[in-house]
Amino acid sequence: MPTCADLKLVPAVRECTAVKAIPIGSIGLRIVSGKNAEDEFAANDLEESLKARGITVGKANAVTIRLLRVIPEHGKESLEEYRIAPTAARGLSVTAQTDAGIFYGAQTVKQLVRGSGEEAELLVPTLRDWPAMAHRGLSDDWSRGPLPNAEFLKREIRTLAAYKYNILSPYFEYTFAYASTPVAAFPGGAFTPDEARELVAYAAEYHITIIPEQEAFGHLHHVLKFEQYSKLGETPRGAVLAPGDPGSLPQIGEWFGELAKVFPGPYAHIGADETDQLGLGRTRDEVAQKGLGAVYLNFLSQIHKELEPNHKRLLFWGDIAENSPELVGTLPKDMIAVSWHYDAKPDFTQNLEPFIKSGLETWVATGVNNWNRVYPNNNEALGNIRGFVRDGQKLGAIGMLNTVWNDDGEGIFDENWFGILFGAAAAWQPGESSESTFIAAYGHAFHNDPTGKISQAQQELMAAHATLKKAGLDDAQDSYFWVDPFSPEGQQVARKLLPVASELRLHAESAITLLAQARAAAKLDNPEALDAIELGARRIDFIGYKFQAAQDCAVLYARAQSLAGDQSHWSEVSDALYSIGSNNGRIEDIRDGYSQIGQLFHDAWLRDNRTYWLANNMARYDRATQMWVGRGNAWQNVVQHWWDTHTLPPASEVGLPVPPTPTEK
Repeated sequence: MPTCADLKLVPAVRECTAVKAIPIGSIGLRIVSGKNAEDEFAANDLEESLKARGITVGKANAVTIRLLRVIPEHGKESLEEYRIAPTAARGLSVTAQTDAGIFYGAQTVKQLVRGSGEEAELLVPTLRDWPAMAHRGLSDDWSRGPLPNAEFLKREIRTLAAYKYNILSPYFEYTFAYASTPVAAFPGGAFTPDEARELVAYAAEYHITIIPEQEAFGHLHHVLKFEQYSKLGETPRGAVLAPGDPGSLPQIGEWFGELAKVFPGPYAHIGADETDQLGLGRTRDEVAQKGLGAVYLNFLSQIHKELEPNHKRLLFWGDIAENSPELVGTLPKDMIAVSWHYDAKPDFTQNLEPFIKSGLETWVATGVNNWNRVYPNNNEALGNIRGFVRDGQKLGAIGMLNTVWNDDGEGIFDENWFGILFGAAAAWQPGESSESTFIAAYGHAFHNDPTGKISQAQQELMAAHATLKKAGLDDAQDSYFWVDPFSPEGQQVARKLLPVASELRLHAESAITLLAQARAAAKLDNPEALDAIELGARRIDFIGYKFQAAQDCAVLYARAQSLAGDQSHWSEVSDALYSIGSNNGRIEDIRDGYSQIGQLFHDAWLRDNRTYWLANNMARYDRATQMWVGRGNAWQNVVQHWWDTHTLPPASEVGLPVPPTPTEK
């Protein structure tokens, strides 16, 4: 008989006392709900999810799932509370006081169906569940490259809701199509008011509130670079609005007035993080006289006053205010501080206390650590989420925004689900969430993987990041993927990377193998995310191989030079030269790596995003591929020179570096 420990749910449930299993493969399921629209929607959503898994739904004699509105016996811990229990007849009931409770109970039922088709069974637990944090959100960067397409946005909403997120916060710098600043919105690269209305309506059915974030202080270079708006900047064509400019507040007011018309929820996010240029230009004297914190917080209060007619509670990032704890109390008390920190440090108390002690409502902002990496560093992400949400709950924070940032412009959202789901678990579950428990549950909960190999694949990629950190290279950074290994910068990286290149590649290749084995064993859910895992693994593997291949080129050429004067070794010289560049040459291997991975990246991008910005990324792949095509062509001249003269020029003349000497950190 299964036990509560066998449920492996994400998020884990609060209370569970017993579990039994009912085979459903041959008879299927029947779903019965109340007649109100919300519960019927939850029932239909559950039915569609089960049908996609190959479960028969609707037979009269099927196992029955009932969605019932009742008042819990012991009162409610939360308006989102629900219970699941076996029924006297064969099946289970989901009971809740509210439509949100019914909906979240139905989402849990999705995970209680194990297997698919004829092998499916329904686990029927006795459980009670409710969230630790009222606000459980994802902040998604729509301003630094990726801009999601409509199909993906619907999938994102459905998936977030399935793991009990109730907020999506799109991040805008210049990519909303404002009537007041049309010059900044590039055609095809801006989210329109009509699209916003459609998103809000779709999300509402899934109990998700859209909280738009428009940067209202910093991160505005792509607006301020235009001549019409540059006069509002702290510095010429900079990134920060000048607080004292008479046009700054009206411009902010126009933006948020337009947002309020299409995003009807009770919140708006004004950003206001990383205002690094404040005090370097037009406010230099004021900051010198009053202090940076005073000027910054005073402008936030002015923004609050400007936006009062919209009747929204305003969220703001806490990084600047955190440094002036004695002044935080001057902010209006209905503002919401969002403290953000993305490292996996042991304690976050000092980051939260300035806001908690001032009486401001406080949320924590964690990060999936995807930015500037070829795949998210989930070692750092899970540690950050676990610790920050734990300390937030302990100190009284009532919300979490888990963040996806695309600073590099290369982000593939489907690579991020591992960290996103752990954020869902940590915000719903009380106290400190277990990384190991989550990892064990992830493969089943997200992919319906009965083998456990998808979770193992994620662990292999976590080990790959740890391998690079051990070598003194932080983690799988984009820069290591793009750097030319023949360049001086590439040679510096090679000295640290080569001693761990084999270990790095074995982790990445193990992840690819585990994915293939899991896919062969069962029909898996969320295939887009599986493709994204493979893309990340292949990029990490290529990093290792690229530096190995570059070293091979240098070593092979040095050996060829040492043998060139002895005719008895000329065949070895020829073999070395062909091993450097030919159909099976290292140069061509690197060329193929960029071109093949570039195609995978292109396809993954278009699954999630509009074409906007893709050209910038593909230009990098194309340029890298062409560089190695050129090197391959040039190498044929070296080979021909060898056959004509049986001499070899110095390595520097043929574009090869001296063989690097690998060193440990």
